[in-house]
Amino acid sequence: MGLRRLVTAAAAALVLASSGACTDAVGRPASITDATQLRIGVKTDQPGLGARTEDGTFEGFDVDVALYIAEQLGVDRAGVEFTGVTAEEREQVLVRGEVDLVLATYSITQLRKTVVAFGGPYYVAHQDILVRAGDTSVAGVADLEGKRVCQGTGSRSAHRIIRERGIAAERVERPTYSDCIDLLAEGGVDAVSTDDLVLAGYLDTAPSSFHLVNAPFTNEKYGVGVAEEDVGGCEAVNRAITRMYQDGTAAWLLRKWFGDSGLDTNTSVPQFEGCG
Repeated sequence: MGLRRLVTAAAAALVLASSGACTDAVGRPASITDATQLRIGVKTDQPGLGARTEDGTFEGFDVDVALYIAEQLGVDRAGVEFTGVTAEEREQVLVRGEVDLVLATYSITQLRKTVVAFGGPYYVAHQDILVRAGDTSVAGVADLEGKRVCQGTGSRSAHRIIRERGIAAERVERPTYSDCIDLLAEGGVDAVSTDDLVLAGYLDTAPSSFHLVNAPFTNEKYGVGVAEEDVGGCEAVNRAITRMYQDGTAAWLLRKWFGDSGLDTNTSVPQFEGCG
């Protein structure tokens, strides 16, 4: 290649970079702040949070928060594509560039922060316990001693009971929490323990079948999963979450999805983890 062609190619590359059209190694915009469209991973089977409807669309608190954040990033509803993700695959879909954001009851942990960045939290939930209606044997986490407790694959809810608190419960694992709920209804386990918002959503679908113990014992910081290197995008997500609480949208969404659950929801801006 001649000198003139080298100079021209270099100049074109500089123009492309300065225009915000750069992409990362997996072909997505270098930052979500440059995106004109967003692919967002959400749960498909958690009523009230992320659920796929019969017509193939998605609904729930996480879905509405995702749409709010997208709007604050300059991407309207038509530019958002939702895709279903499980707890087991949330990190992988971000790392592989299959999605730009993940809002899927995705608790922020130190281990996960070694792989992805987290905006938020956008809500702090608490682990609680769901049992069958009429079961009065469980008033708190200590009462799970000797009982069968179901968790979804990729979750750490049973770990927090058995390992962190030394309670000798029997862990039963199923692919999703919907499977755990079905198993609880059938009598195959004694309890399902995970975040209170998740349990409240399932309780709302069959209030006469289940009982929420309402004895929270952890803090679960729901984060917005962002590509690890996109610090600017993560900070933009935090600004959007702050505005969502300040303008009353967060309080309205919590009432919309959980107002009948009996849970005391928090409508103050959560303390952010930091993006660096």
